[in-house]
Amino acid sequence: METRKAARRFADTWRSGWAGHDVEAILALYAEDAVHRSMPFRPEHRGRAAIGEYVRWSFAEETVVRVDFGTPMVDGDTAVAEFRVHSLENGEPITLAGCVIARFDANGLAVETRDYWHTAPGHL
Repeated sequence: METRKAARRFADTWRSGWAGHDVEAILALYAEDAVHRSMPFRPEHRGRAAIGEYVRWSFAEETVVRVDFGTPMVDGDTAVAEFRVHSLENGEPITLAGCVIARFDANGLAVETRDYWHTAPGHL
């Protein structure tokens, strides 16, 4: 699969999957032996099962209002996309803003991803 198409599918599926907490749809984007790292100093998650555990944990306490993903920028087998997640935490608005870097295999599955993000109160 062409990287630009894989990256657009990745961003679109993450957008709808995050908004609906659809872990299975998100996991279908990853190769079985994919590696994901969230933030630079956290341990990596190796394999689709470990990535699933991380995503489920991430969604557990979240009340999503809106998820936005920018158009991915692509170079070779790698893409970068910016995202913003607007949610409520204890009834108060909070925004998580960041970017994801994804490397894809020939089948369009993510084999390596990492994201960097920050949260700030407000901005719904």
